[in-house]
Amino acid sequence: MSANGQNRHARTARIARKLALAGTGAAVLALPLVGATGASAATPAAAATTTATTAATAYSNNLDGWIRESLDIMAQHGIPGSYEGIHRNIMRESSGNPLAVNNWDINAVNGTPSKGLLQVIDPTFRAYHVPGTSWDPFDPVANITAACNYAADRYGSMDNVFGAY
Repeated sequence: MSANGQNRHARTARIARKLALAGTGAAVLALPLVGATGASAATPAAAATTTATTAATAYSNNLDGWIRESLDIMAQHGIPGSYEGIHRNIMRESSGNPLAVNNWDINAVNGTPSKGLLQVIDPTFRAYHVPGTSWDPFDPVANITAACNYAADRYGSMDNVFGAY
């Protein structure tokens, strides 16, 4: 491949990643069109298969869906963790209530109560916030993802957390 072709491929890959991270399906539609010349162009069947398999995932608005969406975001950012580890910690910390607030521990006494599914205090939430998620600590996906990012930094993974953290 010529140097010009390699540059075009790299530019196309960067654009596709940016569009995919922005949450659009446009990257899937644009890829077969960019640089498609002659026999190297994707076949319509292959393009349709790619489009169908990379379409945006719909997540249910419940604990299962929040964990699954968080896991997908974590994978994009290289944050380790498993469904089981996240679920186990959520059940211990908040019993699955995304609006849970701890008003009795030392954090609350100091004016920064733990909040949300994984009981994260505001300074930790802000420090470990993951791009692409809400800045609201009560948003279930943002809370899970930030807490898992913190746990990864501190303990290697949320899977390694078996008590208050």
